[in-house]
Amino acid sequence: MSPISPENRARYPENWREISAAIRERAENRCECEGECGVNHLWQNETQTRHWTMIGSTRCSERHRLSAIHFKGDVCLTVAHLDHQPENCDDDNLKAMCQRCHNRYDRPHRTTNTQKSRQKEAGLIPLFERSEA
Repeated sequence: MSPISPENRARYPENWREISAAIRERAENRCECEGECGVNHLWQNETQTRHWTMIGSTRCSERHRLSAIHFKGDVCLTVAHLDHQPENCDDDNLKAMCQRCHNRYDRPHRTTNTQKSRQKEAGLIPLFERSEA
């Protein structure tokens, strides 16, 4: 499970552990990403060679606590807030994702937040705010 940063801890409900466990159970301990991370999961390289096969599903094939297919190490299934709002714990806003998919999905959001933080630290005020879609 990904650690919650101290500055965001208060944004999560008290029963977050139970909520995230229920989402992972719903997913049957398999990543639920269907391309939200930007990867086409329809193709898979199971042998870590240049031979790719069509698996017939758009869902990521990584499974919790098993050796990863697409990266080194074991899979840690996390729960992603699709709208990046920890307060919104509706089932349709949450997806179980392997750390690879979750990090890829969150990358644009984290980049934006990092830029805003650096601007704030430097005393810069952005002229225009971009809203996230």
